[in-house]
Amino acid sequence: MSIKSIAAKIFAQKIYKKTQLWANNPVETQKKVLQKLIKDAKQTQFGIDHHFDQIKNEKDFAKQVPVRDYEALKPYVDKVVKGEENVLWKGKPLYFAKTSGTTSGAKYIPLTKESMPYHIEAARNAILHYIHETGKADFVDGKMIFLQGSPILEEKNGVKLGRLSGIVAHFVPKYLQKNRMPSWETNCIEDWETKVNAIVEETYNENMAVISGIPSWVQMYFEKLHQKGGKPVGEIFKNFNLFIYGGVNYEPYRAKFENLIGRKVDSIELFPASEGFFAYQDSQKEKGMLLLLNSGIFYEFIKSDEFYSQNPKRYTIGEVELGVNYVLIISTNAGLWGYNIGDTVQFTSLKPYRIIVSGRIKHYISAFGEHVIGKEVESALQEAIIGTTIRINEFTVAPQINPAAGLPYHEWFIEFENEPEDSVSFAEALDNAMRKQNMYYDDLIVGKVLQKVVVTKVVKNGFQDYMKSIGKLGGQNKIPRLSNDRNIVDLLKSK
Repeated sequence: MSIKSIAAKIFAQKIYKKTQLWANNPVETQKKVLQKLIKDAKQTQFGIDHHFDQIKNEKDFAKQVPVRDYEALKPYVDKVVKGEENVLWKGKPLYFAKTSGTTSGAKYIPLTKESMPYHIEAARNAILHYIHETGKADFVDGKMIFLQGSPILEEKNGVKLGRLSGIVAHFVPKYLQKNRMPSWETNCIEDWETKVNAIVEETYNENMAVISGIPSWVQMYFEKLHQKGGKPVGEIFKNFNLFIYGGVNYEPYRAKFENLIGRKVDSIELFPASEGFFAYQDSQKEKGMLLLLNSGIFYEFIKSDEFYSQNPKRYTIGEVELGVNYVLIISTNAGLWGYNIGDTVQFTSLKPYRIIVSGRIKHYISAFGEHVIGKEVESALQEAIIGTTIRINEFTVAPQINPAAGLPYHEWFIEFENEPEDSVSFAEALDNAMRKQNMYYDDLIVGKVLQKVVVTKVVKNGFQDYMKSIGKLGGQNKIPRLSNDRNIVDLLKSK
């Protein structure tokens, strides 16, 4: 065992103990976070407009600060982007993380000197918790790759801006820089396909131990490695034993990954976003990710089935329940207040507080009142392929409200790696699994409002071609699991 791996184990134990201090005192921890946020932003324009000087507790905060999405907060953000100081947070932000907006074009999410360290620490601590629990630390001597956006940054009114993953690339600790891949030059390549090809050439003969990225794009990297070497990724990289991912659920990809790798590898799930780093998998034995309650973020939760009602109740950490679908609302030391990031979560544990990401509040199917969410379609697909040789590359689901004949239905667009031997039986299994996941969907099938699911095959690389056609190939971009309209699938059909 190397000195580096011994040091990693010692550091891992220290961080684990530090985490336990706040994880075992969740309610008090969150109260302190809110008080600190209010105190630090009291003299900002937002703080003055919302009477932060009158806020004493969580209830006061909920009364003074309404829930907003980016569009509603945009008048304040626009002032920050123009170069004004002390608007949402004291001073100016260090960076803007630039993301794609749905209605207003680009979104500019502020990152401050107070918020930025938590993005870095959370990713580090996820790995340290893995080391502490498993005792595995040899991988720290190998090479690590993080498939991410370009680190080249622009500047807007004195503030640097870029993709979050590109910004984070500037904060890689010195002790990791020698191990980290790809090279800076390769990481700066903008075109995703060119970049992945360059990464394959650069890493093929290296001792890769850790690979990280969104599963759909890591899958492309693995496929190109396999094409180059003609053998499983696990044989090319004999010491590759840890996959770190975020952005989407890994389960639909797991069978395909294990086939490409040639064996099972451990994995760590992360929940990062431009708006904050919210959770990471702290245990290989327990389901869910540890919600980071001591990272400059105050969390509120609104039940998703109440979200669009007038004045829905905002729950704090001590009030949440297991298994309920909540819309995640955040207030942060980057100046986001009562902010709806659009993700929904469910708690898998209350001691400590662990969550899974269940979907997006705007990504659902409820054409007939069924309100099917991302977690349900992912779980149904996973159940339908258990015990089969079926492997999935990618999928999305949309309603067909006006079929040429017969009843409406949910249409599953699936790109298969290994197709079902019996497509009729597969569709039947998928429908039965969906009926278990969502009782409203089951009622619609029983009541003959809907017919059973229809599975439509997508051609090889069809999803990649679609993402390329809309300028979102690679990086942090991902396919929505489901939509309440047919905008995506109509474009898929045209490919």
